[in-house]
Amino acid sequence: MTGFGEYFRNGLKVGPNYKKPAAAVSSEWIDSRDPRVSTAPPLEPEWWKAFHDPILDRLTNGTYQQNLSLRAAGFRVLEARYRRAIAVGQLFPQTQQAFGSYTQNQLSLETLQFPGIERNYGVWAFGGQLAWELDFWGRFRRTIETADAELDASVEDYDNVLVVLLAETAGAYVEARTLEQRIRYAKSNVKFQRGSLEIAKLKQAGGAASQLDVAQAVTNVAQTEAIIPPLERQLRQTHNALCVLLGIPPQDLTQLLGGEGHIPHVDPQVALGVPADLLRRRPDVRRAERIVAAQSARIGIVESDLYPAFSINGSISVQANQFKDLFRSSAQAGQFAPQFNWNVLNYGRIRNAVYLEESRFMQFVSQYQNTVLDANREAENAVVAFLRAQEQAKVLREGVAAAVESRDLVNALYRGGRADFGRVFFAEYFLVQQQDQLAQAEGDIALGLVAIYRSLGGGWQIRLNNPPMMVGEGQGPIQANPIPAEPVPAPAPVQPQDNPVLPPAPAKQSLKRLPAVTS
Repeated sequence: MTGFGEYFRNGLKVGPNYKKPAAAVSSEWIDSRDPRVSTAPPLEPEWWKAFHDPILDRLTNGTYQQNLSLRAAGFRVLEARYRRAIAVGQLFPQTQQAFGSYTQNQLSLETLQFPGIERNYGVWAFGGQLAWELDFWGRFRRTIETADAELDASVEDYDNVLVVLLAETAGAYVEARTLEQRIRYAKSNVKFQRGSLEIAKLKQAGGAASQLDVAQAVTNVAQTEAIIPPLERQLRQTHNALCVLLGIPPQDLTQLLGGEGHIPHVDPQVALGVPADLLRRRPDVRRAERIVAAQSARIGIVESDLYPAFSINGSISVQANQFKDLFRSSAQAGQFAPQFNWNVLNYGRIRNAVYLEESRFMQFVSQYQNTVLDANREAENAVVAFLRAQEQAKVLREGVAAAVESRDLVNALYRGGRADFGRVFFAEYFLVQQQDQLAQAEGDIALGLVAIYRSLGGGWQIRLNNPPMMVGEGQGPIQANPIPAEPVPAPAPVQPQDNPVLPPAPAKQSLKRLPAVTS
């Protein structure tokens, strides 16, 4: 509980003043000695430009402009703003009312005590009243502290949603390109294997080969062709996921993606900064810390119930039996009533409520510290995935080159009658497997870099200096219907007192005026 010395040091407020809790974080990256890992500041905020892919640039911008989950997060920020405004209003008289009435009365003759009293009369009354609980113990100021921290947390939640959505968009794009490459490899192998099948049929017709050669060739072709439909299904599902990220109904994105493309190429080196930067860069870490701050203020709110509440009640009015008499000085009436209320004999309920809020505070501290550990883990996992995918792809490139050479050599030997079809079968089979693994490994390199920037909390900064692009400017937004020729201006900010209904405007238009929330 708060002593009087602490009460004065806190600025006439009970409860603890918040201090940011400590959180353990690694001093350096596990792979910091790898020459491909740099402690220079990472590429921010538009990290996706490291892929040098204009289509990816447009997709990420489309997600930023149009994603509905991001818009909902923006409106949650507006909700938190209004909650804070309500909390600030509690500092002023909580009840401020004007009233007016007219009452027509008729007294009972059976209960009339004094003769000569008018039995029927009316009463006119007009006035105002207020009730003001003084913030003697800091209850309302602590409530504002809670609202401030919750507003900060809502902004961090918006930024975290933005980070996740940008990474998901880039990841879905890389997956789509990876699937396209795997399909190309499979179709190329089917074409080559059909040529081997025709050679086997010709040799079998000429008596130079058995039916076994033809059967093996047919098996190879069928097995490779069977790979393609599941890959095409995955590609369609990835396109559908991209559509949702872009805020448009599912549709064929082949034209938008420029037809078949290649897996984005990235540099083998990556700049990570230092692990301690995660506390500053990652919005989810900052959000967890703001939740701790909000809970710290709630302790003071509950503790204020232990002490008497001082308030001032009053009213002023004019009352008369005749309306014309309301404006006489004799019609004036009023009331002034300072008072206090004190919850005594509460049987420990309030103290236990304080202990409850303190235990919740410690829960949120532990969750914040665990969020920091998870952030460190995610970053380390992304780094090792990025580095090892490069090593895997390097080995597979060598294997694919050797497999292509082996296939060509054994096919030449088979056509010359110096090798059986069994060797052709296995050479073509292993090439299919090697090329498919290579495409996946090259995709994993790009996905690893996406995961790195997501784990570093990159991308949210674009809301600070990147206003919404008007429809019709540049390439325009990505949408299902044709782009209108005339630009559509951004809606003006809505004042709640003028129109309580919020328009369906991009949430970041309200967010872009907020300062960056940093630790």
